[in-house]
Amino acid sequence: MRVEPYQISVFGAANSGKSTLVNAIAGQTVSLVSDKPGTTTDPVRKRIELPGIGPCVLVDTAGYGDGSPLGSERERLTLNMIDSTDVAVLILTGNSEDVRWKEILQDADIPVVTVDDRCFDTESIIKRIADALPKEDNHYLTGRLVFEGSRVVLVMPQDSEAPKGRLILPQVQVLRELLDRRCIPICCTPGNISKAMETNPDLVITDSQVFRQVNEAIPVTCPLTSFSILLAVAKGDISAFVDGAKTIGSLKDGDKVLIAEACTHVPNTEDIGRVKIPALLKKRADVEVEVSAGNDFPEDLSEYSLIIHCGACVASSKLVRSRIKKALRTGVPITNYGIAIAALQGILDRVSLP
Repeated sequence: MRVEPYQISVFGAANSGKSTLVNAIAGQTVSLVSDKPGTTTDPVRKRIELPGIGPCVLVDTAGYGDGSPLGSERERLTLNMIDSTDVAVLILTGNSEDVRWKEILQDADIPVVTVDDRCFDTESIIKRIADALPKEDNHYLTGRLVFEGSRVVLVMPQDSEAPKGRLILPQVQVLRELLDRRCIPICCTPGNISKAMETNPDLVITDSQVFRQVNEAIPVTCPLTSFSILLAVAKGDISAFVDGAKTIGSLKDGDKVLIAEACTHVPNTEDIGRVKIPALLKKRADVEVEVSAGNDFPEDLSEYSLIIHCGACVASSKLVRSRIKKALRTGVPITNYGIAIAALQGILDRVSLP
């Protein structure tokens, strides 16, 4: 079961008609259209539902080859879109850069739909995009951990990290899936875990930051996992993440650890990636922690001894897997928040994987 919309990015030279095509597919004005090259300076995103595809995000990229003083920066922003793109639509104008960009996209294992700039048949283009989408297995976040009728306790701290009046996305996704699978979810905060356990659940799913507290409050015979770990299986490479977490014990004073966040947010005093995980790491070794947010994932990863990626609740599996591939290609171990916290708290072997 796919947990995020597909990202369809439109690439092409400056003034090739990218914005015109995005507007035509969306059926509304999403991007400003002008005869002046370089009008689109930043990627423009539009959430939309397309026939044969379903929910997706259309991206009008900044383009390339305009020869302006901002050209190199515009190209950098366009390159940043590649890692999160499921299907690329490349507008061909005869520009000398078209061939290079087609090779860049194909080298990134992205299906490419080429479009002649003289003919935008949107119905045909949408069908070709649908045909090009990667075929994915229909799997559940909770995998084989639950069955119809399973009682599942969801431990959900409502601290300052949780949006006021709402649940965070992974909690919503897992809760909805359990309902769809005809399970019986029991929601609680860490302070009510003992009461919730009176239901004799078949599984406990917790926020990773209270892993140890929850582990100590439930019987060792009760399976335990976290929201972040469920997303790690769905969006990433769980084997790579577990292997990466096992290297935490080898960290030495002075080693550099990268905390990679897929989104951009204003951190607070309870921030899991910028406060809690670094504090746990520094109990093991005096490591140097750096943080990257959003699209600012470093190109050169060779200086890091470990990368700890966020749960990627708002990022696509394409983005996460691209980052895993870059890390492993460089020889840098990579893990994610939930698995790293389990390892740092000595309960990784206790965790159930879907």
